[in-house]
Amino acid sequence: MALNTSAQTPLPVGEVSRLIGGWIDRLGAVWVEGQITQLSRRPGAGVVFLTLRDPSHDISISVTCFRQVFDAVADVVSEGARVVVHAKPEWYAPRGQLSLRATEIRPVGIGELLARLEQLKKSLAAEGLFASERKKALPFLPQLIGLVCGRASAAERDVLENARHRWPAVRFEVRNVAVQGVHAVPQVVQAVKELDELGEVDVIIVARGGGSVEDLLPFSDEQLVRAVAECRTPVVSAIGHEPDNPLLDHVADLRASTPTDAAKKVVPDVGEEYERVRLLRDRARRCVEALVEREERGLAHALARPSIEDPHRMIDERADHVASLTDRSRRTLRHLLDRADSELTHTHARVVALSPAATLKRGYAVLQKEDGHAVRDPAEVTAQETLRARVSEGEFSVRVDA
Repeated sequence: MALNTSAQTPLPVGEVSRLIGGWIDRLGAVWVEGQITQLSRRPGAGVVFLTLRDPSHDISISVTCFRQVFDAVADVVSEGARVVVHAKPEWYAPRGQLSLRATEIRPVGIGELLARLEQLKKSLAAEGLFASERKKALPFLPQLIGLVCGRASAAERDVLENARHRWPAVRFEVRNVAVQGVHAVPQVVQAVKELDELGEVDVIIVARGGGSVEDLLPFSDEQLVRAVAECRTPVVSAIGHEPDNPLLDHVADLRASTPTDAAKKVVPDVGEEYERVRLLRDRARRCVEALVEREERGLAHALARPSIEDPHRMIDERADHVASLTDRSRRTLRHLLDRADSELTHTHARVVALSPAATLKRGYAVLQKEDGHAVRDPAEVTAQETLRARVSEGEFSVRVDA
């Protein structure tokens, strides 16, 4: 449909509509699944008008069919039912409207829906969305609880009344949404995302009363399951009753069998907590008393020991022994010092007797040359050489005569 147009040579609306219709007419028939949101069967009219909507997205498309095509399934198909239609795209040129011309309509049975849900469950489980390690722990005492439920519903009343009865100070941020029908999925997803973005919300409860399998289908929608898996805030699923098991139960961080059960699991009971505190306080008191009594017995036993009753007795017994050892040490040390002094005196006397000074005192002299060397041999001196003579009281010079 690439055309050469410009602001000076535009195409008329009718021509554009005709070209679009020609292109659409070349399209083949397709099988389409959706949920009937509007159904128009005018008496005497040969054409039935339907609106098919994608439950997971805000997208709808018009469908027309001949009366005999719809009459074949009129007993089992109504607004809200899921159907599969075999239709060919058509373009209504006067209004520029696209629609599908259905040649066959098949209702989607419960068995087929359950089979699809089981297949989707396996696919999501394989991705790890239901893994236990992804589950987040609920806070012990949430200050603000996000609640997603139907407007003025029994589920909302059960959660609010039971929670406030258990803990009167609890606060709620409520989002009323459609919990069944074509608008349920987008509204629930939006509400969950809004509550998850509120930092003060500690936990989110998605609640709905019981219903048929078709009524609970929105809570098995893949878009909702993925939205809950991406939440940073813990999510509690409280859908239907005990036998009901939508896919939301598997991806949620905690599953409650009923909305009332959700309130009991999320909000602690103030009476039970007071009783628990009292029991813990009594247990702590008993533990402290037992510890004090045990320490008192240990202290009494320690005080009864002889070393504690008369602590100086052991010191007195050791004092005599220490005094005896001290005297013995002193005698031994005095004996060693006396013997060392005697040996030192004798050694000093021998050293003095053998010293050169003692020899000089006996009248001897030492002759030294000018360089200080002692003369030991007459051959070491020459005639007329001057020498120094050292005696005990000093020194003087001498000259060699021959």
